[in-house]
Amino acid sequence: MVTLTDIRRPAPPLALLTESLAVAGRRLRRLRRGPGRLIGIVMNPLISMIVLGYLFQGSLSISGQGSYQEYIFAGVAVQTGLAGIGPTAVAIAMDLRGGLVDRFRSMPISRSAVLAGHTLGDLVVALVGLAVVTAFALLFGWRPHTDALGLAAGLAVLTAFMYAMLWVGVALGMFSRNLETINVFAGLVTVLLTFLSNAFQSVDRLPPWLRPVAEWNPVSAVVTALRRLWGNPVTAAGGSARHETLTIAVSLGAVLALTVLLSLRRYRSAAS
Repeated sequence: MVTLTDIRRPAPPLALLTESLAVAGRRLRRLRRGPGRLIGIVMNPLISMIVLGYLFQGSLSISGQGSYQEYIFAGVAVQTGLAGIGPTAVAIAMDLRGGLVDRFRSMPISRSAVLAGHTLGDLVVALVGLAVVTAFALLFGWRPHTDALGLAAGLAVLTAFMYAMLWVGVALGMFSRNLETINVFAGLVTVLLTFLSNAFQSVDRLPPWLRPVAEWNPVSAVVTALRRLWGNPVTAAGGSARHETLTIAVSLGAVLALTVLLSLRRYRSAAS
């Protein structure tokens, strides 16, 4: 028997936004009771910055002139965005296992608003984490060397990257409800995508067989764009970093389109 809750018309844009913000508010209220999610997002970037940019600063350097602390900050900022994949995936998986989908199904709320609300709430958390990491970076010597427009443009690129990675977390949580698998996969993604890129060292210092991987890693394009926009040292760019604007637009657009489509389909089947 088909019920009214099974027949849903597409929500108007304003209603969809309102519902998404309501779900985002729920996510943020949960953060106040358990701030461990924020701590998890900032820990890896802070450890990378302290270990590589401070403790080992005498043994690490970059080609040409420039401060290594300023060089690695773009990589640390990108790592902050990647660190949000795991907490988002875990939250989605726990909501599915806890029966939250069934409760939302009985409410007059758009199904897409549930997932969009998750990502909006987690984006706020990621930006707060970025603010904490930036404060430590300023203490360790990072400085932007462009005007306010360049600083804002870099933040916009980084925010778009963070939001795309949050949808990767949503898709991961929708397709894998095993928390151990999620944590392992998210940790591998964070480590591999940053260290197999130009985030912490120039690509030309990698073994020759690894250079093409790092050069065509989209993270390298994002990191290069941030360094240029913030006036930080930029090493020799190749592969995707040579055309960073096009690479960022294509790769982030593809990731968003794929993860949103797959996540919504999976959510509809889980709620049916």
